Amino acid sequence: MSQPPEDPLGLLASWDGQAQRTARVGVLLPWANQAVETELPRLGLAHTVFHYARLVPASRTTAVDASFWHGLREAAATAVESLRHLPLDSVALACTSAGFADGPPLPPGVVTAFDALTGVLQTLHASRVVLATPYPGEVTANEAAALAARGIEVAAHTSLGLADGYPGVTGDEIHTLIRQLPADALRTADAVVLSCTGWHTLSVLPDIQQAVGKPVISSNLAMALFAARLAIGAPL
Repeated sequence: MSQPPEDPLGLLASWDGQAQRTARVGVLLPWANQAVETELPRLGLAHTVFHYARLVPASRTTAVDASFWHGLREAAATAVESLRHLPLDSVALACTSAGFADGPPLPPGVVTAFDALTGVLQTLHASRVVLATPYPGEVTANEAAALAARGIEVAAHTSLGLADGYPGVTGDEIHTLIRQLPADALRTADAVVLSCTGWHTLSVLPDIQQAVGKPVISSNLAMALFAARLAIGAPL
């Protein structure tokens, strides 16, 4: 498998090349998410099939808040039932913030994009990171605390302060976010995290990684890496 430019670490190509079987992953999507179905296929996994089901929160809203996260988690049970006749190796909730927000328990075995993200960081031995998100500042701070609870220190974080509209975030805006991070924090971090499955980040990963000189992990890249590990029988 050739290495796609959106995989600057080369991990996907390496793990996918070791796969002995095809992994099937059910992906539970927030109903307004446009990025996941765009970005996962671009990463070119030859040994993974993604099966999608959309989650409609009872609030019928798209902005990240308590009712949105509660609704996604509540809708997960029905979505998992819709996939039950498929021979799945795993089911992933493709929302990072829902992974560290309060709400009803998820169905047994469902992992979140936040789980995939922390799993990748732990596999890379990245115990100190800088964090950039499109979220409101309070949500970003909550994620930093959730990462710390899993043994990953957040040296600095920055955000766009948006509760909605993530598909419209441009590459220039993401580059500006990274430039806002303190130089000392960037220098001492093991990795840069671009959290949220709802913004399009793959196109900027190679340039940011080249600029900062260390791994850059997005939520969607983390979910692809999680799937690739399943195909070689070594979950994150």
